[in-house]
Amino acid sequence: MPKKKTGARKKAENRREREKQIRASRANIDLAKHPCNASMECDKCQRRQKNRAFCYFCNSVQKLPICAQCGKTKCMMKSSDCVIKHAGVYSTGLAMVGAICDFCEAWVCHGRKCLSTHACTCPLADAECIECERSVWDHGGRIFACSFCHDFLCEDDQFEHQASCQVLEAETFKC
Repeated sequence: MPKKKTGARKKAENRREREKQIRASRANIDLAKHPCNASMECDKCQRRQKNRAFCYFCNSVQKLPICAQCGKTKCMMKSSDCVIKHAGVYSTGLAMVGAICDFCEAWVCHGRKCLSTHACTCPLADAECIECERSVWDHGGRIFACSFCHDFLCEDDQFEHQASCQVLEAETFKC
């Protein structure tokens, strides 16, 4: 007869299963929840826009940059992932910045993983609105994906396109 599972063994198996599901769901993150597409407010002109290195409207540099890959605003030096050594000192602001992404024009922190992987996996690499044909560099808004055709949409055209793209399945007016 097989041995009876202990409580600790059951907990470990359940934890491994949960971690496996979390790792599998990382690839399916909603486009609006990526740090490179997060919403931010300019320090000077107070306008809301997509996370970027420079304000789209007034071209000012942001005081508190957010990493486009990991979403951090402060490097604590705990992970030893930093390319720049700053022992015992937390780096914030431009001291945390390592690069600017060519696709989403947002800051990338000086973490080795962020610097080496963000440009390859940037979700906004080929993002161009199918309605107005503007890229990330041509407007200040965030980019979304249509729920029905999964094409890129800018913030201005999002609701109008989705209303025209959705299909009614029955006379009950349920989508």
